[in-house]
Amino acid sequence: MERHVLHTFAMGDVEDPDLYVSPAIYEWQQTPNGKWAMKHGNELKYHIYPDDYSMGYKVKVTGLFEDKHLTYLRLINT
Repeated sequence: MERHVLHTFAMGDVEDPDLYVSPAIYEWQQTPNGKWAMKHGNELKYHIYPDDYSMGYKVKVTGLFEDKHLTYLRLINT
């Protein structure tokens, strides 16, 4: 299994980033790629870190995938 970045997005300067990240992740989960990742991925997590170019934050959603699913994931993300 290998961890793969599924989705990234920027968020503005907010007081509690963990609170404001939920709606954006939910919207991504409703897309075809998000639904596929939720079905086939393991240990999906989000990571929040400061944005180097603004006063906000960057968010990454990652997950563990088996090799056969990684092949498909890499093909759809090219």
